[in-house]
Amino acid sequence: MSLQLFELFKGFRLMDLLDIAIVAFVSYKAIQLIQGTRAVQLLKGLVVLVVSTKLSEWLGLYTINWILRNAMTVGVIALLVVFQPELRRALEQLGRGRFFSTPLLGLGEAEMNKVIDYIASAAEELSKEKTGALIVLEKQTGLNEYIETGVKIEGCVSTELLINIFVPNTPLHDGAVIIRNDRIMAAGCYLPLTENPNLSKELGTRHRAALGVTEESDAAAIVVSEETGVISVAEDGKLSRYLDIKTLKNMLKDIYEIKDKKPSLWYWRKDNA
Repeated sequence: MSLQLFELFKGFRLMDLLDIAIVAFVSYKAIQLIQGTRAVQLLKGLVVLVVSTKLSEWLGLYTINWILRNAMTVGVIALLVVFQPELRRALEQLGRGRFFSTPLLGLGEAEMNKVIDYIASAAEELSKEKTGALIVLEKQTGLNEYIETGVKIEGCVSTELLINIFVPNTPLHDGAVIIRNDRIMAAGCYLPLTENPNLSKELGTRHRAALGVTEESDAAAIVVSEETGVISVAEDGKLSRYLDIKTLKNMLKDIYEIKDKKPSLWYWRKDNA
C-alpha cells in the first residue's frame, strides 16, 4: 500500500500543489458568486442534461443522444447569455482587485466624516418619521447608467436635502438617491431588483432594489423602511438590518474606508441574499 502511494506521488511537484490550490480557490469563489441566484437552478439543469446525454449513449438511445448532443452544442452559446449577470459581476470583482484599485475618494477624512454625519442624521430622522428612503453610495464601479434614470441634482450632501427628497407625495420620494463622494448626483433613480428567490417575503421593493444594485456593483445602499422605520444597509448582495445610528456610522466609515475609527460592538441581524 505504501509503495502504491509512493508511486502515486513520486512525480508530484510543488507547482502541481499550487495548480490544485488555484483551481480550488477559483471554484470556491465561483460557487460564492452564484450562491442564492438563479444560476444555481440553471447549473442543476445543466448537470441533468450532461448525465442524460451520457446515459442515452450508454443505453444506445441514438436519436435521444443526437438531440441532447446538439442541444449541448447550442447550450454553450445560450449559457453565455443566461449567465451574463454572473459573468459581469465576476469581471467587475476582478477589476476591483487591489492591483487595479484606486482610492475611493479624493476628500479628506474630516470632510468624509461630515458626509457620514449628514447621511446618518438623515437616516435617523427618516426612521423616526417612518419615511421610506433608499440612498446608494457609489464606490469603485460607476453608476452612471442608474444616475441617468433619475433627476440630476449634483448638490452637496446635507441632512436637510436628503430628508426633503424623501418627503412623501413629492416627485422624487419613490426612487433612489445616488451619492458620489460628497455629492448627491441624482434622485428618483431606478435600480435593478434582486432576483434572489430565497429573499424574505417581508422585504419590499426598496430592499430588493438595494440588494439588486449591490449585486450588480460594489455600491452600498442604505434603506429606511416605510412600514417599520427600520434602518438597513445592503452591501455585496447581503442585507444588515435593525441598525442603530452608532452602528450605521461605523458601517459607513468602513464603506468609505476611513481607518482610524474607535472600535465598537455592532449589533445587527444579517440576512444573506
